[in-house]
Amino acid sequence: MRLTPLDFERLPGWRPTELIAVWPAFLASCRAIATALPSLRQGRPPSPELAALGSHALDIGEDPESISRFFLENFQPFEVLAESGAGEGFVTGYYEPELEGSDVPGAEFSAPILSRPDDLIDMRETNVEGWDRGLQGARQTLDGRFEPYPSRAEIERGALGDRVRPVVWLRDHVEVFFAQVQGSARVRMRDGSCKRLVYAGRNGRPYTSIGRILIGQGEIPPEQMSLSSCKAWLRANGTEIGERGRAVMQCNESYVFFALESDPDTEIGPTGAQGVPLSALRSIAVDRDVWPYGTPVWIGADLTTAGLGPGPTGRLMIAQDTGSAIVGPARGDLFIGSGARAGEIAGLVRHPARFVVFLPVGFV
Repeated sequence: MRLTPLDFERLPGWRPTELIAVWPAFLASCRAIATALPSLRQGRPPSPELAALGSHALDIGEDPESISRFFLENFQPFEVLAESGAGEGFVTGYYEPELEGSDVPGAEFSAPILSRPDDLIDMRETNVEGWDRGLQGARQTLDGRFEPYPSRAEIERGALGDRVRPVVWLRDHVEVFFAQVQGSARVRMRDGSCKRLVYAGRNGRPYTSIGRILIGQGEIPPEQMSLSSCKAWLRANGTEIGERGRAVMQCNESYVFFALESDPDTEIGPTGAQGVPLSALRSIAVDRDVWPYGTPVWIGADLTTAGLGPGPTGRLMIAQDTGSAIVGPARGDLFIGSGARAGEIAGLVRHPARFVVFLPVGFV
């Protein structure tokens, strides 16, 4: 990775108003850093310089001129390039689905969302000699050895037994699958109440994009690939064990577990990996091994085809989330928002982008 400094005025699609628009999201990250808020998914710790700037930001207030001066005087933008000098990053989009669910199973609601099992060990936090670091989840055997945590297919066939329980039941396994991909969901219960699925852990198996599989197999042309077309193909090809649609979903061995939050505040977004609520089009998921949560990230991309144009634009976002598919220093996943419309847009975001991080002055 190569970091090339840029002047603010040379940022792709530079607009000074972005500094003001991102301020509430940035302050949420600053508070989390200042209070050592536990993260849902542990990432790279913030540098002392970023932590100090975060504490300073909490004293700035809401004056636009002071906010602009804070960013312009304390941060240096760096474009993230490959060692070869190539500069194209890549962004996708994600969202919080709104689903229907039930506390009890039945003909209408037959697909369970599972709780975190009590024997799941995060291998990122351990140092076991000879362990395959591509497998980030494990369980311990009776003789003290570690073994890879069961895959999606194994879990769906009952490998975890009574170590898990359903926290809610959804309509079908396609909804379960994509709730796991998105990492959160709002669930409207049969009695009219609303609950929220909160990330509680995953089995640590590598993430595989089933969209790429379907394109590679010639099932969906690349230009027609979207969230809705993928869901339609899966349902048309069967979602029960042994059917083709279910088999494709099981090609993604990664499996996510959830907790259920009752009476959530639906005026704010779901909780991201940093432990703070996500803000639509201001929160970005990054590789947590590369960029600390709270890092400001400038994305320059032409997202017109996703309905976020017209034309090339620049947007300042804050690293507040991560994902198993988000790997690499110039890879980002834009949080679009909640609901069906956000899902339509998120499914269309697959774009090259210029990826610029704001680092504290003097840090590099």
